[in-house]
Amino acid sequence: MTTVRTRFAPSPTGYLHLGGARTALFAWAYARRFGGTFILRIEDTDLERSTPEAVQAILDGMHWLGLDHDEGPFYQMQRMDRYREVIAQMLEQGTAYYCYSSPEEVEAMRERMRAAGDKPRYDGTWRPEPGKTLPAVPADRKPVVRFKNPIDGDVSWDDAVKGTITISNREMDDLVIARPDGTPTYNFCVVVDDWDMQITHVIRGDDHVNNTPRQINILKALGGTLPVYGHLPMILGSDGEKLSKRHGAVSVMDYPAQGYLPEAMLNYLARLGWSHGDDEIFTMEQFCSWFDLDHLTKSPAQFNPEKLGWVNNHYIKHTDNERLAVLARPVMEKDGAQFDAAPPLAQVLALMKDRTNTINELADAAMLFYREPKPDAALLAQHLTDAVRPALLQFAEGCKTVEWNKESIAALLKEVLAANQLKMPQLAMPLRLLTTGQLQTPAVDVVLTLTGRDAVLARLAKAL
Repeated sequence: MTTVRTRFAPSPTGYLHLGGARTALFAWAYARRFGGTFILRIEDTDLERSTPEAVQAILDGMHWLGLDHDEGPFYQMQRMDRYREVIAQMLEQGTAYYCYSSPEEVEAMRERMRAAGDKPRYDGTWRPEPGKTLPAVPADRKPVVRFKNPIDGDVSWDDAVKGTITISNREMDDLVIARPDGTPTYNFCVVVDDWDMQITHVIRGDDHVNNTPRQINILKALGGTLPVYGHLPMILGSDGEKLSKRHGAVSVMDYPAQGYLPEAMLNYLARLGWSHGDDEIFTMEQFCSWFDLDHLTKSPAQFNPEKLGWVNNHYIKHTDNERLAVLARPVMEKDGAQFDAAPPLAQVLALMKDRTNTINELADAAMLFYREPKPDAALLAQHLTDAVRPALLQFAEGCKTVEWNKESIAALLKEVLAANQLKMPQLAMPLRLLTTGQLQTPAVDVVLTLTGRDAVLARLAKAL
């Protein structure tokens, strides 16, 4: 069996978006499944739009997701000599030719065809044919190089996602493969790269379907072996429209900033257009062992932020608390958290993590232990009544000597409630307000235990 070689080949004209990340994941997983090679290639020939910042954003996104490449990154701008070498060979072999038609002349050709109801295309003025006399070469005009596309027949391939696709060669004109300044064009560079890098499977978005027949014809002209092509349907927003900024964060690197874990994002992306029975939660090891191209769906996937939050919540709940602390602490520091004489952050996060969908939510929930409580005056007036004040004073007195653990504090609370003929909410609500500033917290005995004896006594003394 031929060794599987896949590639992810983004253009650095912006951030790594979710669709690109999913493409990278599927190409990576396919290589991992079959013990193959995953290649990272940066297609940076669009000099006007490609930026070093965008290249770094792609590398950062791949690193955060843990999609490690075996070869590369290769940069097309560093392969210009190779492209020119192949173009020279094609000119010599007659599979490419110089075209001196100006852009204005080409546009006029297309206008004539539109007017005649035909598909607009280059009319082959400079295409050499047996017995054909070419026009005189215009002075002071640099030519483009065009690929001599077959005129008859069809291009057909068995797409791993979409099934058999057939395009008539008459639908395609002779593609420009080198500009007047000699720089090669996108579709040509892709073919040479895939040929040189011996790519066996091209897994990419279905916005490339129209490029595929052109690339197949060029690759055939070069004598290359055709890879398996698989074109993934796009990811739509929750409203069924093409995913865009209005759907929220669409750059992969927006997600760690919002508190998502990379393993959750990978798990979620894996289920956008692929399935393994009813499995929703799985490790990347499982995914790589299961992944194949047969179970990719032909219809667009729909991005659902709530589902991503649910997946992220699962991973937060099952993540080591010390790792959560490393992630949450910087978020809390920006919010003014005071860690001196406060409970260990990992213990607090263990208490809070079941009910939060992101690290940011978790950090915000944990803040009640790391800032001075500022109870709302209206809530205090409602819950700190004359009827409950004696019970609070009795509880504070008991806190001075009670063994400081959850069980002992729970017993003290029951004792105070019984002595003052109160129900738990009557005592727990003002206790929460005075010690945390909030009415909604986990179990009050657990919160008080973590807050610490000194802090609890100081906050009760200040209010009572």
